[in-house]
Amino acid sequence: MERTTCCVVGGGPAGTMLGLLLARAGVDVTVLEKHGDFLRDFRGDTVHPSTLRLLDELGLGERFARLPFDRLEDMRIHIDGVTVTVGHLRHIPGRHKYVAMVPQGDFLDLLAGAAAEEPSFTLRMRTGVTGLLKDASGRITGVRYVDEHGSPGELATDLTVACDGRDSSVRRAAGLEPSYFDVPMDVWQVRVPARDPLKEGRVSLTVRDGQFAATLDRGDYYQTSYLIKKGTDDTLRAHGIEWFRDRLGELLGWDRTATDAIRSWDDVKLLEVTMGRLDRWYREGLLCIGDAAHMSPIGGVGVNLAVQDAVAAARLLAGPLRESAVTSRDLARVQKRRRLPTAFTQKSQLVEHEMLLRPGLDGTLRADRLPVPLRAVRHVPALRSVAGYLGGIGIRPERAPEFARR
Repeated sequence: MERTTCCVVGGGPAGTMLGLLLARAGVDVTVLEKHGDFLRDFRGDTVHPSTLRLLDELGLGERFARLPFDRLEDMRIHIDGVTVTVGHLRHIPGRHKYVAMVPQGDFLDLLAGAAAEEPSFTLRMRTGVTGLLKDASGRITGVRYVDEHGSPGELATDLTVACDGRDSSVRRAAGLEPSYFDVPMDVWQVRVPARDPLKEGRVSLTVRDGQFAATLDRGDYYQTSYLIKKGTDDTLRAHGIEWFRDRLGELLGWDRTATDAIRSWDDVKLLEVTMGRLDRWYREGLLCIGDAAHMSPIGGVGVNLAVQDAVAAARLLAGPLRESAVTSRDLARVQKRRRLPTAFTQKSQLVEHEMLLRPGLDGTLRADRLPVPLRAVRHVPALRSVAGYLGGIGIRPERAPEFARR
């Protein structure tokens, strides 16, 4: 049987960052990723200021700066044609006063490339985990997998870390069940050709007449998220694709040249939104981080939380892993460290659901009747700076461990 000290399941932001940091600590770490590359449609393409600072500390800032990306410096929402600035980043501390809008695949390629420079790092693509190995006491001792050739295998490990997303198969196999929150929406994801490539990188939130959409201008196309009420996908699709083209064009001011590119419902992908959190992120031999431990669906903050989880886990677990002496107490320390920022972020998102999303979808959110928090942020500049800090830096941002700095 093959063996590694730490097996990380999932090569997303949490898994790839954790693999890099543990490898720099001299830990033998293997990352298993079921896909053949990091290219994904409709993933969180945000790299927050706290993560940009982390890249600088890891000696990767210059490499990241060579990637093509755009800067988001203000957070705005258009309600009934009125633009409301709800936060800006120009006053946050540090040199990065913006959110970098970069395809997640480019970001992950950068992390994986840096990790590959470490002799104790292994990345195995097209390798999907099919189950967990356990000893007589029930401790997780490794994983079963199917490799890129379709051949089954087993990998023994001191610690398995589930970084395989909100629908984590590892979490499910371990018998860990999240507690879920009520959310008001699902999301249709669609690409629409851009008519004017002069505003690359701009993110727009638009609300009017019971419709709510977020668009990211990618230069030659708009990456568009159209919100629908929870559980209404089948009913709305019965209207036909022409109905959706008309509604989307009316909401965002797009003509038929743009919307006719949506040829059929096959071009409109449903994201069934879930939001939840594990009460306990671990069991003997296993830790969940990132979306496998908590799901935060709004504004790309899930990426930032996942990266911060990875940094905390690496700092707290590198020593025990080097000694092959990881205990549940060590894993509990990771959860304790990350509990507050996770709970705060999710609570903030639940407030946004009730203040923005639910009334926006109900058609009751209007520019002349803004909720009190939005009116306050609109008229008090200092509150926009606070919102920018919380959105860009967050609660309890993590710093790179000394062993990982270059």
